[in-house]
Amino acid sequence: MDSRLPSKKGLAPGVVYCTDTYPPQVNGVSVVTALAVAGLRARGWRVAVIAPRYPRNPPWRVKQFVNDFGNPDLRVDLPSAAFPPYPDIRLAAPAYWRIARTVEEFRPDLVHCATEFMIGRLGQIAARRAGLPLVSSYHTDFSRYTEAYGAPWLKSTVSGYIARFHGRALRTYTPSQMARADLLALGLRDVEVWGRTVDTGIFSPSRCDPMLRRLNGWEGKFVVLHVGRLAAEKGVERILEAFRIARGLLPAGSLHLVIAGGGPEEPALRRAAPADVTFPGVLDHGRELPQLYASADAFVLTSLTETLGLVVLEAMASGLPVIATPAGGVADHLRNEVNGLAYPAGDVTGMAHAIVRLCMNRKLRDDLARGARRTAEGLDWEGELDRLDASYREVCVAHAGRAHRRGTAARPVTPVPHSA
Repeated sequence: MDSRLPSKKGLAPGVVYCTDTYPPQVNGVSVVTALAVAGLRARGWRVAVIAPRYPRNPPWRVKQFVNDFGNPDLRVDLPSAAFPPYPDIRLAAPAYWRIARTVEEFRPDLVHCATEFMIGRLGQIAARRAGLPLVSSYHTDFSRYTEAYGAPWLKSTVSGYIARFHGRALRTYTPSQMARADLLALGLRDVEVWGRTVDTGIFSPSRCDPMLRRLNGWEGKFVVLHVGRLAAEKGVERILEAFRIARGLLPAGSLHLVIAGGGPEEPALRRAAPADVTFPGVLDHGRELPQLYASADAFVLTSLTETLGLVVLEAMASGLPVIATPAGGVADHLRNEVNGLAYPAGDVTGMAHAIVRLCMNRKLRDDLARGARRTAEGLDWEGELDRLDASYREVCVAHAGRAHRRGTAARPVTPVPHSA
């Protein structure tokens, strides 16, 4: 297909991202979205981001990071308020007029709704009324969250909303084959697996810092790391339980657990944690977090709801064997006895035995570490951004063709060549 796309009076191609989470908030969705913004700008796109406004001085329970990636050409911050049960989450005001005005004035070629909440939904309405092609992202399996929060009867309702939301898009991007299968089962047609990658330059075994281990008293200990949001659906309490079991099977003082991240479950997890557990909070994604990954010995994950599991890829890039259940997006990358150790869902004892096994078997640990790094090196971020660039152009050209056939062609435009 011709990759040239119509532009507005010679402007470079443009996209407006409508997202309910963006840096400085830290989570997998905000990080991947910011990396996409930076990559598209490097490929000649104009990018606007409409996101919630975040407090400059957040409450002590709200952990944010600041990074220099993902700075768009235009950022529109909508008024927002903290969600009381989970202060990290911002609930944006229904400021449709600001979204519509941004779309009108920025003159994009398409709108990408990256989340299914207020800003994403209003972005869909603005795109439809402006006659612009619309794409979406499916990052989170909220229907499975209903079980973690004690409301399984809502699962079908949530699934129905997800189907309707993404059914309005010309193309939906999701980071795993399993998530794609879930969307196809809901009746969606054009679902592209995109975004399962990691920056192997930032996350690398070379970031290991012996001084970090020394200052924290980890020398001579086997350090197990978990990184992620500390929320009910992540099941981090099971990691604490497995750690207790593993600690009882190993010589005293030989094991240490680090749980990095923030969220509503952090206070309860801190209270329940045994000795030899560290909670460093939310860390800078470009410096502190890569250093922590590379300075640990193994990575453990217990979540079953990941559509990607970005932290798994970051750990693998850092040369860490991964202990996890091959569920959701994790199943696309975890290979038992190759780059990590798999255990059955919910099997705390199995998780504990995997920790003990890695701690006691240095050769196995080294072999799996090399396998983990090889897995990450096969996931090229630049290639993935090239694919997104091409995919956007394909959607825009196809939309223009349909509009022309309907007799509703857009304003006169001049072509813009595909950027390298």
